[in-house]
Amino acid sequence: MPEQQGHFQRAITLFDAVMIVTGSMIGSGIFIVSADISRQVGSSGWLLVVWLLTGVITLAGAVSYGELASMFPKVGGQYVYLREAYNKLVAFLYGWTLFLVIQTGVIAAVGVAFAKFTGVLIPWFSVKNVLIKTGPLVGDYAFEFSSVQLLAILLIVGITAINARGVRAGKLIQNVLSSTKLVALALLILGGLALGLNAEAVQANFHDMWTAVRYPAPGVTAAPLPLSLSGLVVAIGMAMTGSLFSSDSWNNIGFAGEEIVNPERTLVRSMAIGTAIVTALYILVNVVYLLALPLVGSPEATTIAGRGIQYATDDRVATAVAEHVLGPVGAVVMAVLIMLSTFGANNGIILSGARAYYAMAKDGLFFPGLARLNAAGVPARALWAQCLWACLLCLSGSYGQLLNYVMFSVILFYVITIIGIFVLRRTRPDAPRPYRAWGYPVLPIIYVVLASIFCVILLVAEDTALFSRRGLMLVALGVPVFFLFGKRFANNPTE
Repeated sequence: MPEQQGHFQRAITLFDAVMIVTGSMIGSGIFIVSADISRQVGSSGWLLVVWLLTGVITLAGAVSYGELASMFPKVGGQYVYLREAYNKLVAFLYGWTLFLVIQTGVIAAVGVAFAKFTGVLIPWFSVKNVLIKTGPLVGDYAFEFSSVQLLAILLIVGITAINARGVRAGKLIQNVLSSTKLVALALLILGGLALGLNAEAVQANFHDMWTAVRYPAPGVTAAPLPLSLSGLVVAIGMAMTGSLFSSDSWNNIGFAGEEIVNPERTLVRSMAIGTAIVTALYILVNVVYLLALPLVGSPEATTIAGRGIQYATDDRVATAVAEHVLGPVGAVVMAVLIMLSTFGANNGIILSGARAYYAMAKDGLFFPGLARLNAAGVPARALWAQCLWACLLCLSGSYGQLLNYVMFSVILFYVITIIGIFVLRRTRPDAPRPYRAWGYPVLPIIYVVLASIFCVILLVAEDTALFSRRGLMLVALGVPVFFLFGKRFANNPTE
């Protein structure tokens, strides 16, 4: 008996879309990455500059990208924009990298973060609780499977199963969780401003805001290193790996173009509104961090204030601030908030990403079986393929390594996509454009220049070069794959 196919349902309203944008963006990063940023740049002023610059780049990208979203409000989002602006090869390279690293890497990283914060409530979930360990496999490498990886995989499988039941189930969960964490973040900001003000931290953080110093990572024995101007530029670029990761996924709503009510307007408005809300919240949260805890600390200190923002336990800055404000109960409250946040982020990312693989398969550039909708009108096979690969990624690499792989590829394709606006203005000048990129051509050029500088820094900086170059190699590997696999089907798309 043939499998029953449904059709896409236009069920996502503007409110739903904004909740998907904000919910996908706000995951674990804002609660963690400020610790690493503070070690990279070493001062409160430059910490805030990193977050401000990240907000400018993200907003510039979103308001520029909106032109493409309004022109092609189709399922597949960025994959479709690249196909229309360039060709199927460029689109395939994006989809290939999206599946291998970008979308699935984010899903894995956020799943691991969820599991680690669950460990605050249930200590059994710990990277130290190794359930399976093999002997040496390659050299000194031995495979380990911890309870954290187990929970991350169970989370990804569970969310995938929910979204396979239909877009309405996925968006309902997204609306509830996104609304909850927006309110919770607002309460964290208000509570921190009202109750967390620490005069000693304010004095330490703001009497000298601009002396840039690089501090060693936890466990590394090294002296703080004053930064020259060129060293500061590199440090900012490296620090932005975490802040850009925390601000990413604003484009995911575009993947669901054919499931959105009035997509020509809703896509642009939801990306602009969502990124503006998240950017404002992120900057305010970091101000609260600086008002509550000293930025500079010591990894050997036994008190929250002594460890500071730089060496908060396991980099959990938000947890340290909550514990400073509320006492031991604060750590529990923050753990619950971050669990909700990461669950909601993965729900939005899982919901949207599979639509791109569906679009690729419809074009004959990916496994043909993924070009099918189930009876509920969702690409269930694409969802489960994404789930399988994300679960495998949970078994390899650390949170930080996944970030380095992901962010270089993400920003590289954002740059190529924004350049596509200029390409289409030249090749299709008369095509309908319900929305034209605000500030064109200046703002899109600013985005391309700043984002390109970031990519170059990741390729040359010592701490990120290895993973960024591997990410570039993965993109390049897609070229022979396209000609060996994808091109075979390119002229016979699935109808």
